[in-house]
Amino acid sequence: MVFSSITFIYYFLPIMLLAYYITPNKYKNITLVIGSLLFYVYGAGYFVFLLLALCIFNYILGQKISVFKNKQKRKVALVAGLVVNFGLLFYFKYTNFFIDNINSIFSTNIIISKIILPLGISFFTFQNASYLIDIYRNKIVPSKKLMEFMTYVCTFQHLTSGPIVRYDEMKEDLNNRQHTYALFAHGVERFIIGLSKKVLLADNLSLLIQNLSNLSSTVLSSWIIAICFTLQLYLDFSGYSDMAIGLGEMFGFHLPENFNYPLSANTITDFWRRWHITLSKWFKDYIYIPLGGNRVSKIKNIFNILVVWVITGLWHGAAWNFVIWGLYYAVILIIEKKFFYNFFQKHKVIGIFWTNFLVVIGFVIFNQTDIQSITIFFQNMFGLNNITFTTTEVNYYLVNSIVLLLISAVASTPILKAIAKNVNEKYKNNTIVSIIECVTIIILIIVCTSFIIDKSVNPFLYFKF
Repeated sequence: MVFSSITFIYYFLPIMLLAYYITPNKYKNITLVIGSLLFYVYGAGYFVFLLLALCIFNYILGQKISVFKNKQKRKVALVAGLVVNFGLLFYFKYTNFFIDNINSIFSTNIIISKIILPLGISFFTFQNASYLIDIYRNKIVPSKKLMEFMTYVCTFQHLTSGPIVRYDEMKEDLNNRQHTYALFAHGVERFIIGLSKKVLLADNLSLLIQNLSNLSSTVLSSWIIAICFTLQLYLDFSGYSDMAIGLGEMFGFHLPENFNYPLSANTITDFWRRWHITLSKWFKDYIYIPLGGNRVSKIKNIFNILVVWVITGLWHGAAWNFVIWGLYYAVILIIEKKFFYNFFQKHKVIGIFWTNFLVVIGFVIFNQTDIQSITIFFQNMFGLNNITFTTTEVNYYLVNSIVLLLISAVASTPILKAIAKNVNEKYKNNTIVSIIECVTIIILIIVCTSFIIDKSVNPFLYFKF
């Protein structure tokens, strides 16, 4: 079930909120888990049994790791848990990729049925793994109740596409969350802002990309497609995260931020501190630092960066373009930290343009399905395929989409947030400003609804990861 669908907004969510708020406090987690499992069944069917089995397995194993006094037993239990969790992730996400490459390299003909990827498995696998590792490290005490642990893993707000939440980030809210009008209202506002980013901007950018892709390639259309995909991916995924965080607040949770205007970053290092923050922190805390981080020799540090970014690429998808995309960022980060980081810190405007150029190039690799497609697209961007710079049709789509592109670009910066903050501070508790804000939110939900009804629902891009 997609957050940006009529089914979710006008059926599931109102029923879920009503059921949740009429439930006594001590049973709210039960209501939330049942509703979340139904939500998952709607999108993933029988894979709900896999989700349930993993919840029970990790809950019991977490208890065991905590109880064991012998360090060797604790380590064996942790390794067993990681093998099961990542083993299942590997099976569902990478088996076909692995077999296809064996067939290609060794000219074999191994045939297996196409394996369907369970919805959200990349996200809840990382949550389960962080839970077990943090217990092993004595950073957290394991959940005492199965229902509490299932609330942590299964709540529909973050189940399918994040944010990737650590147990200690949700612990206080699992049984002692506060429900206030202010938090609920802020959650509604955050949800509608995220919905607008998805429906009004990202989905229309997707339509522009499709229209341009149906034309003969030109240099200009190739650049517009590349830039539009970067904006679309940001607005789509950050929109989802806004909606997830807003939904969390409606139910009393404080989910971690997942984006901080990454397209305003002046270095690639800074970009990855701002883009998919919970994933970047996960890789830093559970892979990069345990490998030694930057407190090792230069050669070992380069190796650590390469390992982390190959894994980051593969996390996003089982295809070679994702591996190349990961290595692309590894090389850039290594070079940037050695030669350019301080320069871009001093010359931020130059850094912002250079960073966005590299990001757009990177997402071309991310978006193309094979090496040949990547090569052709880059050749088109830089006029190496004897194609024209532009055509009348491309100019037509560009002129008609200029407002969409400008709004999308502005929405990808902190400008609007800064303006809203200044207005709120200047006119705090001003009735007229409050009314305008409320009317704006109502207009946005009405316009979003009309767009959703008019078009078919576009799944969030990160659902496939």
